[in-house]
Amino acid sequence: MVPINTTTGTPQHTRVAGALGAKDSSVRLQAALAVGSNPDPGLLETLVERCAVEPDFFVRDMLSWALARLSPEITLPRIRQELDSEHAQARGQALHTLSKIGDRRAWDWITRDLLRDTDDEVARTAWRVAVALVPEDEKKNLVDDLVAQLGRGGRDVRLSLSRALVDLGSVIEPALEKAAANLDPTVAAHARATELLLRYPEAGFDVAIDEAKRVVTLGPERAAAAATAAVAARVAGSPETAATMESTGSTGSTEAAEIADC
Repeated sequence: MVPINTTTGTPQHTRVAGALGAKDSSVRLQAALAVGSNPDPGLLETLVERCAVEPDFFVRDMLSWALARLSPEITLPRIRQELDSEHAQARGQALHTLSKIGDRRAWDWITRDLLRDTDDEVARTAWRVAVALVPEDEKKNLVDDLVAQLGRGGRDVRLSLSRALVDLGSVIEPALEKAAANLDPTVAAHARATELLLRYPEAGFDVAIDEAKRVVTLGPERAAAAATAAVAARVAGSPETAATMESTGSTGSTEAAEIADC
């Protein structure tokens, strides 16, 4: 556990540090709210240190908000240090705080190591922050880094990656098309699901195994056509069209429609 320094600063700072470390999460939440409502540069270190150890999600979010209320000129350099922390929570919360600050100067700090962090929560946060901060001329490189991780983790991780890619827009299409032909069915399935989300934002995200089964059953070209047609019919509100497709013997179309139900 990262130690919290309460021995420096004014008595007021010491009391605040104590409240931020209280046993009751509601007390910690109120303390973080109070700090953010009255920004004090003298509490920068305390806030950063608490981010690394705070167990409650809502309190952590309030701590990041309080940090975002301080001047970025003093906050950003300190947060940057946390990106190299050995503690996954410290890295992840530092990234989350950067997303709240929204200063594009931090783009260069979102390294490939963070985008591929072995901790899923850190990586997911890095993807989200990178998409928010990436300069236009760096988008293709970011797409390559993100697409290289298709198929990673469970459903929630894959959904986060797909959302990050979709937020980048049409620039992702060539890389997804290539990934959809990957010999690894999990990677190919994830790429196809992401393509569908890009084309039909109203459609939901289904786990990669459904698309993988579709590819095995129909082959890549017929699978892509069936999936696209089924989702288009569902989004357009045309169950008759979907039913017609199913009755033609296209066994993959039913599975394709499941994406829209997820």
